[in-house]
Amino acid sequence: MTGPPLAAARPVSAQGAESCISRLDQAVVRYADRPALGPLTLAVAPGEIVALVGASGAGKSTALRLLAGLEAPAEGSVQRPAQPNATGFVFQSPTLMPWADARTNVALPLELSGVPAAEARHRADLALAAVGLGDRTTARPRQLSGGMAMRVSLARALSIRPELLLLDEPFAALDSITRRGLIEDLHRLWAERPLAMVFVTHDVEEAAYLAGRVVVLSAADGRAVADVPMPGPLPRPEGWRRDPAFRDAVEAVASGLSHAMPVAA
Repeated sequence: MTGPPLAAARPVSAQGAESCISRLDQAVVRYADRPALGPLTLAVAPGEIVALVGASGAGKSTALRLLAGLEAPAEGSVQRPAQPNATGFVFQSPTLMPWADARTNVALPLELSGVPAAEARHRADLALAAVGLGDRTTARPRQLSGGMAMRVSLARALSIRPELLLLDEPFAALDSITRRGLIEDLHRLWAERPLAMVFVTHDVEEAAYLAGRVVVLSAADGRAVADVPMPGPLPRPEGWRRDPAFRDAVEAVASGLSHAMPVAA
């Protein structure tokens, strides 16, 4: 099977100003002990899956915190979903309460937002079932594998029914088979309810497989230096990783990442 030809990488500044669910507009983050990050412009359309790649320290996680409202820019602006509790966040580690079962961990943000306890538990059970843990609702974190714990974290983010899901390298500590299974789960859940996602990863193949487009951040200052559209349908068809169009997409992202890395002295 051969996919459509790969579109060339383009600078992010060339993007149109179409309707978006979230946007960073010339956002700058300043630090006391290191150079500033930005200005970064990034637009995310409803239902779009965007992957962010770049060297360590390029500002990938910072971009997510800006989009989540966990950090404010020193300059520029941030547009977020209009509805409260419309943004879900999956962190690098599951960050589960060790003394609480899976249902309680997932229901917590709902209860904190005022959802009655019975409804929160019901929605937690639905979210756990959606990520394949319908039979583990009473399991404690110590009784779960790393992949299962990350599924609980994903269920917790999905339980609020977000319009935007932010994922900060959530699969980095997992083995490759578990990572692949979780990516397929993300695509399945997206197909059932196409919400916008922004996914941070260091893995070029993971970015090219998961996302509809990949944005490359400069190692020097965190600016978005390339925006590479990914070919092929989402979710991916069987055998997509062997398709020449996918391999070309991986090479295009890798090339953009290479150009974004610092030059050795």
